[in-house]
Amino acid sequence: MVDMIFTRRDLHQHPEVGFTEFRTASHVVKTLKSLGYQVFYGADAIDLASRRGVPADEQLNNAYERAIRDGADVETLSNMKGGLTAVVATLQGKAPGPTIAFRFDMDALPIIESEDADHIPANLGFRSVYDGNMHACGHDGHTAIGLALAERMTDANFAGTLKLIFQPAEEGGRGAYAMAQKGVVNDVDKLFCLHLGLDTQLGEIYGGSTDFLATTKLMIEFQGVPSHAGATPEKGRNALLGAATALLNIHALPRFSSSTTRINVGLLQGGTALNIIPYYAKMLVETRAADKDANKELERRVRVIAENSAAMHELDCSVTVIGEATTMTCDEGLVELVLDEARKVEGFSSFHHYHKAGASEDASFLIRAVQEHGGQATYMVIGTPIPAPHHNQKFDIDEAALPMAVNLLERIGRRALTGGDTRE
Repeated sequence: MVDMIFTRRDLHQHPEVGFTEFRTASHVVKTLKSLGYQVFYGADAIDLASRRGVPADEQLNNAYERAIRDGADVETLSNMKGGLTAVVATLQGKAPGPTIAFRFDMDALPIIESEDADHIPANLGFRSVYDGNMHACGHDGHTAIGLALAERMTDANFAGTLKLIFQPAEEGGRGAYAMAQKGVVNDVDKLFCLHLGLDTQLGEIYGGSTDFLATTKLMIEFQGVPSHAGATPEKGRNALLGAATALLNIHALPRFSSSTTRINVGLLQGGTALNIIPYYAKMLVETRAADKDANKELERRVRVIAENSAAMHELDCSVTVIGEATTMTCDEGLVELVLDEARKVEGFSSFHHYHKAGASEDASFLIRAVQEHGGQATYMVIGTPIPAPHHNQKFDIDEAALPMAVNLLERIGRRALTGGDTRE
């Protein structure tokens, strides 16, 4: 039996960042197989070449060995080497019918979790044991909900196919694109995605979401020439200076009259010692816009600034896309379906059509892929109070939202699968 609270707390205690979710994905695979699902994982669930922002081999290997030490199934892990941590499971109903899918993200964030006594995971003993990693966005809850839903549906008392998608590397917009490229949703008639929190209260439900921003995540590298900073500074080519020039000009980009836009340089690294002209520098940059074309134009301008800042200082420059998300539109019919079923679930008391996101979400690639193949999709938000913002060291969820969410998803699944039973 899937104990949601235990599962959520275990995952919270063992948070794994994008493409290193070896222990998490191994547990997901083991549980789904034990429930009788046909399970696809590793290279069968994600397109290797389409992944973005994959961690360095050393980080992947360290996370892999850590997962083994912490009880992950070695045979399962062998198919996930190199960061192939996506999982897809299917269950056939008792009669032919549509394919209905639910998507759950699994990854954590590189944040040091609070040890303060007023932080419930610390107070109750399930704070992260992986120093520097933390579930600060609720994905531990999402994964626990997905596994509990899988157990609820094992009677296969429906017509059609239930598909459960457990996605790695949502943070930074990296995992969904590669799963979409693998074609995991090409046969899906209806796709339901969800998120806990997002400044909502327990009992609130949003059937869909709007105002998701298209985004591109870029790694920009500058390569110069080292030299003695005192004796021969003129013989060096200062990569850090080129990167700093780019940073200031990127943040000086104008906002758009045609679209909401955002720009941020989130990291700048360079140099090796105070008496050496810095010969290497790296920046991480993100662009965002409410319109995908405006985002592409922002990205183009960032590239122009980077290349010309490098040229000013006689540097080489490379720009790599390490993450991406696009805009999305929820199908009204599914929004209504979610709200209709939520009204029948004890605990839900406040019903809304659309949540205004104002951020980015790479489930957009899965949603667009479903719609491009003639299906429908929505992205719902399930309410839970949070004591601190998402991506904060004191983030937490109200676990009372978990059983409500599973009850809702079961009703949605049984209704959406032709001939399904939505029990009162």
